[in-house]
Amino acid sequence: MTHPSVRESEPWRDASAEAHIRIDRLVKIFGDTRAVDGVSLGIHRGELFSLLGGSGCGKTTLLRMLAGFVTPDAGSIVIDGQDVSRVPPYERPVNMMFQSYALFPHMTVEDNVAFGLRRDGVGKDEIRRRVGEALDLVQLGPLARRKPGQLSGGQRQRVALARSIIKRPKVLLLDEPLSALDKKLREATQYELRLIQEQVGITFVMVTHDQEEAMTMSTRIAVMDHGKIVQVGKPNEIYEFPTNRFVADFIGSVNLFDGHLKEDFNDHAVVECAAAGADLVVGHAAAYSPGAALCIAVRPEKLTLVKPGEGLDLPNRLAGRIRDVAYLGDGCVYHVILDSGKVVKATAPNVGRWDDQPFGRDEPVWVCWSAAASILVDP
Repeated sequence: MTHPSVRESEPWRDASAEAHIRIDRLVKIFGDTRAVDGVSLGIHRGELFSLLGGSGCGKTTLLRMLAGFVTPDAGSIVIDGQDVSRVPPYERPVNMMFQSYALFPHMTVEDNVAFGLRRDGVGKDEIRRRVGEALDLVQLGPLARRKPGQLSGGQRQRVALARSIIKRPKVLLLDEPLSALDKKLREATQYELRLIQEQVGITFVMVTHDQEEAMTMSTRIAVMDHGKIVQVGKPNEIYEFPTNRFVADFIGSVNLFDGHLKEDFNDHAVVECAAAGADLVVGHAAAYSPGAALCIAVRPEKLTLVKPGEGLDLPNRLAGRIRDVAYLGDGCVYHVILDSGKVVKATAPNVGRWDDQPFGRDEPVWVCWSAAASILVDP
């Protein structure tokens, strides 16, 4: 019988499900800086969980505390029921894959992968078997006798992964694992790494500043800012339902309109918005009182551009003019300056050739979107 994967079963929605990693009110202070500020988090067995944020947000410090390289000033870390908050790195059931891969240049691929097992005194036959399995898993069996200098960046990354998982840790920590790869190879490796993680069933915790990487690979994402976790959710939840202005602005591209709640009806609400030069219609705003300050976030792909005079049954219609067009191959980004002076971005797929683009620079347009496309977030 095949059991559902953690992506399908979503154990985090079950209040009775025990987390594989339990972080409770974790704090780390460096001088006057609270690098990690009271973080509490549950990560379930088999997840590929990402810590996402900008430079200095605390994600790497949190990862290093999980590894045991940094000692918390307060709080606790429990892995598989064991409190490891004060346990040294070499006694924790974790392994870490570093950004630089840290391969031994004088050793062959198979010797690099076998290094940890030899240090632990594992028998030669067992080492040979497990190294063979690990290299087959990462599709590097034919390259076992090569040295790191004879490999591509993607191949070195897979050697580092094989070495990290061969000791069968309960948790694998990954620090910006794909940052050294070029864009095309990074995209291909994202899917490979996700597939391998599902096959081995090890809980992965990954630090990244790359939003696309986190969205592509993760079961869930924790967005961090100034040492705190500001939102945790599945990639689509983080993108479609950000809880505040920071998350909306940090994840992907977004247009933000500050305003005040004017009226709230049963099926929609009206927001007074000076930046838009008009009232905007959004979904039900039960969480806000009339007059409350709020922010409307609208993703560029949710906007529709039409020529003036064209009919389109959408409640939000703002007049503007195309200021610039960025051609991206598979789509275009239109920068539109509204009559109010605010600049918004709208994206559209390229379904025809470049000469067939419907809008050009300085052309007047209407920017339209539905009430459902508007996300209400705290300002």
